[in-house]
Amino acid sequence: MVSRLPSSRDLARFCQKLNRVKTLDDDLMETNLKRCLSTVDLALLGVGSMVGSGLYVLTGTVAKEIAGPAVVISFLVAGFASLLAAFCYAEFGARVPKTGSAYMFTYVSVGEIWAFLIGWNVVLEYMIGGAAVARAWSAYLDSIFDHKIKNFTETHIGTWHVKVVAQYPDFLAAGILLIATAFISCGARVSSWLNHVFAAVSMSVIVFILIFGFILAEPKNWSAEHGGFAPFGVSGIMAGTATCFFAFVGFDVIAASSEEAKNPQKAVPIATSISLGFATVAYVLVSTVLTLMVPWDTLVPDSALSDAFYRRGYSWAGFIVAVGSICAMNTVLLSNLFSLPRIVYAMAEDGLFFKVFSRVNPHTQVPVIGIVVFGILMALTALILDLEALVQFLSIGTLLAYTFVAASIIVLRFQPEKTDVEPPVEHPPTPPQVESEGRTEIGGELKEYESFSDKLQLVEIEKRAKQRREPGQLKVGFEPYLKFLSDFYPGEVVTIAVVTMMVSAICMSSIVVFGDTYLHLPTWAYSLLLVLFTIGFLVSLFFIWVHEQQQKRKTFQVPFVPLLPSLSILLNTYLMLKLNYMTWVRFSVWLVIGLLVYFCYGIWHSKENLQEAKSHSVTARYVVFPSSSMEETVQQVQPPVQDSLWMAETIDEDLATKR
Repeated sequence: MVSRLPSSRDLARFCQKLNRVKTLDDDLMETNLKRCLSTVDLALLGVGSMVGSGLYVLTGTVAKEIAGPAVVISFLVAGFASLLAAFCYAEFGARVPKTGSAYMFTYVSVGEIWAFLIGWNVVLEYMIGGAAVARAWSAYLDSIFDHKIKNFTETHIGTWHVKVVAQYPDFLAAGILLIATAFISCGARVSSWLNHVFAAVSMSVIVFILIFGFILAEPKNWSAEHGGFAPFGVSGIMAGTATCFFAFVGFDVIAASSEEAKNPQKAVPIATSISLGFATVAYVLVSTVLTLMVPWDTLVPDSALSDAFYRRGYSWAGFIVAVGSICAMNTVLLSNLFSLPRIVYAMAEDGLFFKVFSRVNPHTQVPVIGIVVFGILMALTALILDLEALVQFLSIGTLLAYTFVAASIIVLRFQPEKTDVEPPVEHPPTPPQVESEGRTEIGGELKEYESFSDKLQLVEIEKRAKQRREPGQLKVGFEPYLKFLSDFYPGEVVTIAVVTMMVSAICMSSIVVFGDTYLHLPTWAYSLLLVLFTIGFLVSLFFIWVHEQQQKRKTFQVPFVPLLPSLSILLNTYLMLKLNYMTWVRFSVWLVIGLLVYFCYGIWHSKENLQEAKSHSVTARYVVFPSSSMEETVQQVQPPVQDSLWMAETIDEDLATKR
């Protein structure tokens, strides 16, 4: 027996399932979690997450192997790109104060499958981030004891010689993760208090490094004798920038914690700006100090700062740096273990992931099962995998999340609001305008103006108010020139333009990154393709701009939309293509696993899917057939889901017949 092929109607319904958006509750402040975090708590959480292993390990790794002393520029560019993304996270965190971060933001604006994939990658981001920091923590502690822990492990347990796998099993890194998991399980207040203590020690050590490091600085270490300031050129700087994104994932932690903030509308934007600003300044100054203290090509990547002080003859200073770095990395471990279970909790609460992870402990009011399970998985990752491979893997997940959040901001800003479709409320008739010399009465309120220009300004304001359309519709001024765009639904053109913009950004970045190397394009083809895709990007940006945005809100909003989110999309896409091809291979394998989880479990258990099933189970449907006598024929109908469209067509035919 031959099975029936799916019809176009079935495919359309399936695509609608994949792209359905999350329905938000009326009260966004209602939660099963405990709202106990202040602005200071969130800011220190962000600082602790960003200023950790990136400062003490990544600076040495990027300086020696990728960018040289120009790592300073790499951190500046990475900080700027992160700022563009941070604006988007801050708006969403204030507007939708729910845990889930990039996953939640994508779900409410783009669609379900994209949200699941972003959430799946954010889970990987936090898991690898915590594991990488734990291995860095272990290496720094080992350096204090002259690498005796490493030597003991290699001698008595053995070594591994497999690519991506660590040289030896790091039991110390796995152990610290399990201890941190136990503390995180005690509740948000305990986690916040520990983070405050470690963050205070870390910031004190950073101040010490900057003061003492500039005293020991030698400008000759940036001279041509050691390869100059940028020995790897512009390509090395940009490749270093892509890796440096590992340092700026902290503001994502702030957005993920918004459901536990007391006043997320104010706390999330303020905490994001403070933590990102502090982290950028710290990275730039510390990398400057490091490459001026010792030649960049002699750095020890795993413990660059402490070894630099040891080599300059200040072993006591190296000990202080090592202790401070361990405290800083503790804050990163706490931040990752704090955020990861909450992302999983949000996905499980929406039905896209296994329901067991949505359970909240009634005493601590935290998802204990998720904390324990993913804490153990993070410990196993730190035990086995290599730090450098982990850092590369982390960057791609971060950049992809930034890209989708930026796209979500554009799509959501040009979508009609819920209030836009509410039934109109009857108002009393507006009193007529009464004009006299020097004053105008509008709506019963007397408004004065001092000059004729003031009156012209008042008339212009009234004219704009009348001409303003709903969000997502074409602006009145462009309708005579772009009349063909008026036939689309509100926001439809913007969504198409965003997709076109992302495709253009991928093509532009591919030409820039691979045009001279892998593609071997001649100069004329390189220039022509670059111009064509640039025009496509700019035209898409223009089509977005000519539509009306939502009205300004009291909460924080990204300025210069759609320009800033578009720049974020372009820069993030370019940096993703600069990563190693093996990173993309591993990333693709992770995506395939995620798609299997979604199609085998998430799509069927989704809350939105269950709500759709309930909406199709109609208990009574009333069909009114108008006639000359206004007689109403009412029939109770319970159609199956697959016949709903046929019923609608039949009703339309009956109505046409009666007319």
